[in-house]
Amino acid sequence: MFSLFSFVAFTAMVAIISYYKTRNDDHAHGKSYFLAGNTLSGWVIAGSLMLTNLSTEQLIGLNGNAYTHGAQVMAWEIIAAFAMVVMALYFFPRYWKGQIATVPEFLEKRYDKQTRQFLGAVFMFSIVTNMLPFVLYSGAIGMNTLFNVPELLGVGMGASMWIMVWAIGIAGGVYAIFGGLRAVAISDSINGIGLLIGGLLIPVLGLVALGDGNLFAGWGVIVENIPEKLDPIGKPGENIPFSTLFTGMILINVYYWCTNQSIVQRTFGAKSLKEGQKGILIASVLKLAGPIYLVLPGIIAYQMFGPDLAKQDMAYPNLVAAVLPPALVGFFGAVIFGAILSSFNSILHSSSTLFGLDIYRGMMRPDATDEETVRMGKRFGIILALIAMSLAPFIGKAEGLFDLMKKLAAVTNVPILAIIVMGMLTTSVSTKAAKISLFIGMGLFVTLNWV
Repeated sequence: MFSLFSFVAFTAMVAIISYYKTRNDDHAHGKSYFLAGNTLSGWVIAGSLMLTNLSTEQLIGLNGNAYTHGAQVMAWEIIAAFAMVVMALYFFPRYWKGQIATVPEFLEKRYDKQTRQFLGAVFMFSIVTNMLPFVLYSGAIGMNTLFNVPELLGVGMGASMWIMVWAIGIAGGVYAIFGGLRAVAISDSINGIGLLIGGLLIPVLGLVALGDGNLFAGWGVIVENIPEKLDPIGKPGENIPFSTLFTGMILINVYYWCTNQSIVQRTFGAKSLKEGQKGILIASVLKLAGPIYLVLPGIIAYQMFGPDLAKQDMAYPNLVAAVLPPALVGFFGAVIFGAILSSFNSILHSSSTLFGLDIYRGMMRPDATDEETVRMGKRFGIILALIAMSLAPFIGKAEGLFDLMKKLAAVTNVPILAIIVMGMLTTSVSTKAAKISLFIGMGLFVTLNWV
């Protein structure tokens, strides 16, 4: 009963504060709905960036990778901090100067309207096939394991996955579609505090359990028994070879943190250039703590359960179930639920922005008013949420959640990054060259990886 009360209380607190802070906001006009009326402070931007990125697909997926491959997967977090510095110092000032609302809008200014429309469609395809379903699926796994939903409701695991996916999707959709960017960002910041506390709690409790009540003894058990799992240097042929940290890893992270609409849109809502840069740099510092709660729990799970878990993506949920005291289950569940909602509603709101500004007003109704654009963006968000909720339960048939997510994203990310960087660096690259590079880049990646 206490767990249920704490879950409801924390979740309700976030919703009430978000509503109170945004109840008088104008949600009918583009700048207010899509860009929060340029009212976001640095700390709110930092919290929103972290929570948009960090959810159960990270907690479950990256810890699952750490369970299998060890500390080398911390590269995703460390290189991300570098990419965020690049965003703050190089990309964001150029975006801010153009006063844009979407990344494709920047490409229209540099290339042409057709490039903007195509890239908007590519971003939305990536959101539908890659981002939203993974957030919902991993969230459903986490909530099912934490609260034992199948037993609670008296249904099978398959049915409970569908129930949780739709429950998360509906709740997140309400925030994103009816609240606008400011409501999303404020709820992200509050949930971020809870997630930082809850996320750090799991590895501490895990080490204490391994050390029979002693934190440092638990660390000693890992160092003595599985020292190879603590080696951050990936060997050739392993999951993340060390050499890739200076090539592909940098490119993928710079794409994600500097050009991905669902991420950079938070910075477009900043009060000023300075506040936007401050928020990005604060988030980059927080990102350096990521390995503690996104990698170490997976290694602890390997020591605790051995190499015989049926799926690596169950390492983190099983660890949480094993070490979390019953009194904290409700709070941690609320934190995880908030993280899921934060990622889902942030991505969904960005897709509404892309459709409203780049597709509807950009292609279908160039003379559309602000009110019409916002209304159509909201309607598209509802349709997109329904599609994502329908696709998410089928992801369970794919092994290695985090790897699959990254491989799908990689089809488009480096070609998009290439044309944006070249557009910023030089005026000599033609529009035709940009379009050719997009198609050839995506085609080569699919051919070399799957054909």
